[in-house]
Amino acid sequence: MNKKTLVVGASLKTERYSNRAIKRLVAAKQDTVAFGLRSGEVSDVIIDTDLKAYTDIDTVTLYLNPKRQEQYYNYIIGLHPKRVIFNPGTENPEFYELLKENGIDFEIACTLVLLSTNQY
Repeated sequence: MNKKTLVVGASLKTERYSNRAIKRLVAAKQDTVAFGLRSGEVSDVIIDTDLKAYTDIDTVTLYLNPKRQEQYYNYIIGLHPKRVIFNPGTENPEFYELLKENGIDFEIACTLVLLSTNQY
């Protein structure tokens, strides 16, 4: 079984990169869960609107701008992921420091590119 990815900022809108990422993660057979403001389903992945207490998250991939990330700092750190991916437009030096302090790796990268180049 692949390591689980949490998509934060998931959207039902097909033109959104978070939506594309969910589809690509599923196509790559990555175990995927999602959190967004509106519930729904993308490629059989339920978008939760409640913050679930996952215990087995390997990667969190962010699709929220830095200002909107602030309210989720403690939640994401509390999941103890191995890494957090900051997709284009989500770069956040303040959050990088918090992640470092908590021993969590981070990448400034694009989930879609990582998947398409087999570097995920």
